[in-house]
Amino acid sequence: MKLKLNKKLIYEYQQNREPYLLIDEASEVIPGKSAKGFKILKKDEWFFKVHWPDDPNMPGMLQIESLVQMCALAILTLPDNKGKIVYLTSANNLKFLKKILPDTKLEMVTEIKSFKRGLAICQGEGFVKNELVCKAEFNLVLPGEIRKYSLK
Repeated sequence: MKLKLNKKLIYEYQQNREPYLLIDEASEVIPGKSAKGFKILKKDEWFFKVHWPDDPNMPGMLQIESLVQMCALAILTLPDNKGKIVYLTSANNLKFLKKILPDTKLEMVTEIKSFKRGLAICQGEGFVKNELVCKAEFNLVLPGEIRKYSLK
């Protein structure tokens, strides 16, 4: 089953809100597998005003956060996960290949490599005009789910 989520539906599935929500649309979510979508980066985004005023570009860690938020939708669209909290626990092999400038569209492609007992091993890539601009491997956790398996 493939889902398409506009911003209103994204708000139903995850808890990030403006200005920290870094997704405008999830164009294809396959629950438990992958999520693709985009963010239109307008000139007046809060981070362009401060990073850097004379040379604005999207901060690297916000690039990774956008990938994390997109991939989290593949977990949150699974049965009984809607609206739950998902945490980033690690990020590895971060690559920032080009600046992401105002008035561009960041397209995100993410995939869950493994998801067991509330722990997801994921990867994501960001593209501007079909050119790879960033990528990362990262782990996400559903704290409520992982607690079920902790030793007491």
